[in-house]
Amino acid sequence: MLEPKYKAFPYQEEAAEFVAARDYAAIFHEQGLGKTKIAIDVMLCWLQRREVDTILVFTKKGLVANWLREFKAHSELAPLVLTENSTKNYYVFTTPTRLVLSHFEAAKKELRRFKAWLSSRRVAVIIDESAKIKNPEADLAKAFFELSPLFAKRVIMTGTPVANRPYDLWAQVFFLDSGASLGTDFKEFKRETDLTADLSHDEKAFEAYRRRLESINQRIAAFSIRETKDGGRIVLPSKEFQRIECDWEPAQFELYRQVREELRALIVRDGKLIEDDQESILKRLLRLVQISSNPAMIDDSYTAEPGKFEPLYNLLTDITGRGEKAIVWTNFNWNCEWLVKKLAPFGAHPLNGKMPVERRNAVVNWFLENPEDQVLVATPGAAKEGLTLTVANHVIFYDRTYSLDDYLQAQDRIHRVSQTRKCYVYNMLMVDSVDEWVDSLLEEKRLAAQLTQGDIDAKAYAERATLGFFAILQRILAGNQNQ
Repeated sequence: MLEPKYKAFPYQEEAAEFVAARDYAAIFHEQGLGKTKIAIDVMLCWLQRREVDTILVFTKKGLVANWLREFKAHSELAPLVLTENSTKNYYVFTTPTRLVLSHFEAAKKELRRFKAWLSSRRVAVIIDESAKIKNPEADLAKAFFELSPLFAKRVIMTGTPVANRPYDLWAQVFFLDSGASLGTDFKEFKRETDLTADLSHDEKAFEAYRRRLESINQRIAAFSIRETKDGGRIVLPSKEFQRIECDWEPAQFELYRQVREELRALIVRDGKLIEDDQESILKRLLRLVQISSNPAMIDDSYTAEPGKFEPLYNLLTDITGRGEKAIVWTNFNWNCEWLVKKLAPFGAHPLNGKMPVERRNAVVNWFLENPEDQVLVATPGAAKEGLTLTVANHVIFYDRTYSLDDYLQAQDRIHRVSQTRKCYVYNMLMVDSVDEWVDSLLEEKRLAAQLTQGDIDAKAYAERATLGFFAILQRILAGNQNQ
């Protein structure tokens, strides 16, 4: 009853032993390497040893069904499920059970009952996709901070612990050790680890910054474990990146130029950036990102095909002509629905945040099981985590925003342990547009995340990081004067 159904890979066995032996731990294995299997094996070990009475798993609402499938596939465990329905939850809280599955929204709503429940038994907790609690000022993170000392064991797991910036790690680790490793002052930690424009002009400051990031992994090494796909332990098919530069549709470019001129006055003054926080800048530039993708999202009168569509259609024609499947990623629900209609000849299906969870699950199952439906158009917010979509071996980013987590998680829906074919990642960019800045920014964030997570050392980071995205932004806002 408490034995796993299948033997784990050696690296998974090592991780399970590492985590099971500690009161708190972090599983930071790169996405696609079977963290769920590791977590389930840890649970079985704890229950076999009777170290806890009950194990509580928190995940995102859209991943509850996925966890139920994983429990069934890897164990004989059948969890009770906590929801936002307080009446039904009463049964879960009052019934002796070894396993409870819940989602994050229930943690806030049922905080009072969770406290009472935890005081009456030994409960271990596993937080799946723990970057969800990365903001220590959010109510959700504060709820978990309150519950933390009441758990007999605590585990967090995510393939992208540095979801967007190095300081995203602080709250996740604080939940585990109450500040023992990364300190108790989030604002100070954020100030010391933030990637700002002044670093590109001060080599000493940049060197100190690199040392600080490198030290983070050393400070959490005693309770965190990470495996990457290129670490030599796992054999996966290769992953090839292709950059697709697209030309402007005339009306699209004219709208882009007008909006760019309006925004330049807000962001640049006397040839210098007024602010250096990339997220704040991108909020201002979101309209440019939308226009580069599809102007119809902000202008009802736009009826032409934007510059990216024909290259996308031609690419999908080639992919599906070989009998292969693809996932097209867009950050916008409206764009998702528009693309599905335009890509109907490929049997396209939508997967976005406007859809109920039940419908999302049905779409995923349909895409997995039906060979004739070759294209899934998805938004990262609805489908970037937890799903295994290895029936496809192509992902196409029709547009991207600044979120590193969205980008990494989305591309690795196909590049996972069960994949057997070479994978392709296509990034579509409009020439001389904000897309180029987003591309550069994501690469710089990826390097900072790798250093923080211990994937590379400070020397490798210094050799690869250019911090050139600030200069690129100024050039993009200035525009090509010949256009």
